Amino acid sequence: MKNIIKFLFIVLSSQILFLNGCAQHKFQNDKLTSCSDPINTYIAGVSANGKEIRYTKLGSGKNIILFLASIHGSERAGTPLLNHFQDYLINNCSLLAGKTVIIIPIVNPDGFEKKSRYNSNKVDLNRNFPAYNRVNDKHSGSFALSEPESYILYKIINTYKPSRVIAFHEALACIDYDGPAEELAQRLAAKCKLPVRKLGAKPGSLGSYVGLELNIPIITVELTKEDSKKNEHELWNDYKNMLIEAIN
Repeated sequence: MKNIIKFLFIVLSSQILFLNGCAQHKFQNDKLTSCSDPINTYIAGVSANGKEIRYTKLGSGKNIILFLASIHGSERAGTPLLNHFQDYLINNCSLLAGKTVIIIPIVNPDGFEKKSRYNSNKVDLNRNFPAYNRVNDKHSGSFALSEPESYILYKIINTYKPSRVIAFHEALACIDYDGPAEELAQRLAAKCKLPVRKLGAKPGSLGSYVGLELNIPIITVELTKEDSKKNEHELWNDYKNMLIEAIN
């Protein structure tokens, strides 16, 4: 009963924040350079410790691509890389023709602040999704979507229904994939130094949920250990071509 009450509270509070974020809390409404579509940044909800989780929506095309980073707060290199990618798209908006790009630079702000894999409830958010292979335990959560961060990401995915998802992790130095994404993985690997390596669907992971339950192509970009020490411009130099390929 306690778990049911907790889940209903998370659903209700996250739903209210998500809808309010989409409808009201726009941080930007600036026209993209030489384009007619605006760029809007929203609050999708808050973390277990009350920190805002924001995402940016660029373009308005039917082909929707979702990028996310720092679902594990100790794997942080994807965040500055996606921030740079967002700026690049704003200044090169012709790349957005026919597309909508959604960027969530930090899924786990509590873990990001503490450089921790887990959220403030000590749950691994990348094991907290409603996939067929999930388990209920201390680090995976007592039930699927028990954590507000994973529920927010779940809502974004099911609201926007992206055609593909690109998630950044580290430091296994490869491009992994789940669902019908092998061809996409090979194309992305051809644009950077990372090889394709199938790691297998982890219990309750985003890859398991998106790739195997929803049958949406999902790529897990596992950056290298060395990438965590690079600055934003060095990361961009290494992965620019891969990111551009990801929206083609």
